[in-house]
Amino acid sequence: GSVDGIVTAPINKVWVMISQTKRLPAWMPMVERIVSGFMYPQEDGERSWIKERLVSINPSSYLYVYTMEASDVGLDGSVNTLKLVDYGDDTTLVEWSFEINPVEGTSEESIIDYLGFLYKSCIRRIEGAIEAASRKC
Repeated sequence: GSVDGIVTAPINKVWVMISQTKRLPAWMPMVERIVSGFMYPQEDGERSWIKERLVSINPSSYLYVYTMEASDVGLDGSVNTLKLVDYGDDTTLVEWSFEINPVEGTSEESIIDYLGFLYKSCIRRIEGAIEAASRKC
């Protein structure tokens, strides 16, 4: 699956925000801490977990790839790619694609729908995170 969105900020500022691990919680609401995150609320109130690994990062192409190595939500082995494209007039196109390998018992369609919704909401938060970071300086 894939989602994209336009961020009203220059590509360099968007890259700084999305490529620095310490900034993830500012624009990815499901990341509680850098060592753990949650995506799906559980009926018992517990949080799900996902272990991710950075596969590659290319600052000159404004692109990085990461895998979800292990989780308790059926996303093991999923590959995600974030790519930025200069859209002109200080705007940036954020493209977020994902390939999933759902574990048995999980619905591929519902995971794709959920990840699309979740990632789109993250893209919408990038601009606000950049503005908040610039106010702190």
